[in-house]
Amino acid sequence: MKYTEEHEWLRADGDVYIVGITDHATTQLGDLVFVELPEVGTSVTKDDEIVVIESVKAASDILAPVDGEITAVNEALAEDPSLANSDAFGDGWFFKIKPSDPSQLDNMMDEAAYKAMIG
Repeated sequence: MKYTEEHEWLRADGDVYIVGITDHATTQLGDLVFVELPEVGTSVTKDDEIVVIESVKAASDILAPVDGEITAVNEALAEDPSLANSDAFGDGWFFKIKPSDPSQLDNMMDEAAYKAMIG
């Protein structure tokens, strides 16, 4: 798995990556109450705001971790945003992306580096 400084995780699934937010992020945000997901087929550029989430504490944006195309979204999460709180690394994923430049993943953190960052 790869991690971003914005508390997103990416897990390879063939030539696409499943993307979600970490347990640390959901703890900081509190209970999620709303998620607006991107459209399948959308082309995104790294750092584009592509998901809107609202929690009991704040509204936040999820940024595109890499350039690429959205290949799937988690409709279950749109219907039940709390899945991100209860199963951040499983059923609480947000979208799948096919990177157009996989080398962008090279600068992301591994689990040890992410854990060191969050202390």
